[in-house]
Amino acid sequence: MVRFLARRLAMALGILLALSIMVYAMLDMALDPLGDLRTSTAPNRAQLLANRIALLNLDQPWYVRYWDWLTSFVRGDFGTAWRTGRQVNDMLGGAIATSVQLVFAATLLAIIFGVIVGLVSALRQYTSFDYSITFVSFVLYSLPVFWVAVLLKQFLAIGVNDFLNRPVINWPGVIAVSVVSGLFWAGALGGELLRKLITFGVAAAVSFGVMFFTLTSGWLNAPNIGIVGLAVIGAAAAYTVTLISAGLGNKRALYASLTTAGVALALYFPLQFFFAGYVMSDWIMLGLFVASIGVALLIGWLYGGPDRAVSMRAAAIVAVLLAVTVFVDQVMRAWGGYVELVGGRPIATIGAQTPGLDAGYWTAQLDKFTHLLLPTIALVLISFAGYTRYQRGSMLEVLNQDYIRTARAKGLSERVVIVRHALRNALMPLASIVPVDIVSLIGGAVITETIFGWGGMGKMFIDSLRDSMIDPVMVYVMITGALAMIANLIADFLYAILDPRIRVDA
Repeated sequence: MVRFLARRLAMALGILLALSIMVYAMLDMALDPLGDLRTSTAPNRAQLLANRIALLNLDQPWYVRYWDWLTSFVRGDFGTAWRTGRQVNDMLGGAIATSVQLVFAATLLAIIFGVIVGLVSALRQYTSFDYSITFVSFVLYSLPVFWVAVLLKQFLAIGVNDFLNRPVINWPGVIAVSVVSGLFWAGALGGELLRKLITFGVAAAVSFGVMFFTLTSGWLNAPNIGIVGLAVIGAAAAYTVTLISAGLGNKRALYASLTTAGVALALYFPLQFFFAGYVMSDWIMLGLFVASIGVALLIGWLYGGPDRAVSMRAAAIVAVLLAVTVFVDQVMRAWGGYVELVGGRPIATIGAQTPGLDAGYWTAQLDKFTHLLLPTIALVLISFAGYTRYQRGSMLEVLNQDYIRTARAKGLSERVVIVRHALRNALMPLASIVPVDIVSLIGGAVITETIFGWGGMGKMFIDSLRDSMIDPVMVYVMITGALAMIANLIADFLYAILDPRIRVDA
């Protein structure tokens, strides 16, 4: 393992060195930091040219300037954006944090939905559901992100904001969404015609009922989940997680999951007093999140059973879902005050936060969410389509393998065959794609950041290129290059985790 890591590290350093030399040389040929002064009509143009040449050492050969940059870079000094006078180190911190906020939510949601829908599509191969998902995936994959962003601004942001100010319910749209929901669940769950009709009716009725209650009860003006919602979500999470990960026949895993949900319900009201009585911060929330997972693992361990790890895993997943639910519930309670602060138009269309917003922790979190909403949806729609296609193709390939037929012939349940034997191997192609995709997005969802006014890595790169500032561009290239190599290393380890036959030091 040590030799493997040392070898990969040496290769990475060599590649980064060669990359930096080539990129610096090309940037020196492509960028012209004196371009604006060459066409200047200022009477002291010659003096301005001389001053800038001295400032940027342009009288030196490019390799001399490269060596000066490299030695500073190795010492941790990333240079200066000479047009603004800002240190690149200061610019970089905010740009990376902004891009990570955008990338984390979008990538996580895209992977979850893409894997689930791709898996179900593969299991329903050559059905109307499969054809519909394939068609939608190809359409989403081919859509230009700038066009999607404009549509989201128009119909989601402006439309929702207008609705909140003048609520007029579009009943044909509500019925259409209910029908689509019914068709989706009928196709996903499959079965005989009667079962599909029952599934369609139940799903459509539930969807219509939820939207009817949401739109007519005034819930949108004071949204919350509450203890009743938490109880419903907790019970559903406990049964669903146990069904998928262990099977309902594993009573200890089911009891561990239900007990975790019960503990969350018991702590709901004490947590409300805690949230109201203390000044909250991200570190406190992280501590509570880790504590909830620790309690769930302890509950799973105490229930034990033939395989304690199964009970612990099920309880921990339920704890994560309920911790997120409690957090979202608390953020939603700040909705009314936030709407007043932003003038009745809460869905933001530009920027990462509302300028000059002076509010508490929960309102600040809600403000982040409203600014994340549109760019996250734009990235999820595009990425989701790709992950769905990858997962479907990989799953179909695995399902045709001999060991899957053998597992079914031995009498294993379909859940065990799919979840334990097929899904794990079907995730291997994604293990090489997801880390690289994350790095690409951290490197800058350039178009998305530009359209929505996010000051992330991509926007920093474009602005620096336009202004002929070589130091920020070089740091961007080096960081994204290093992250790409780290992503490939992570992919190797993920392969080893998913397939025990693979050894990273082979």
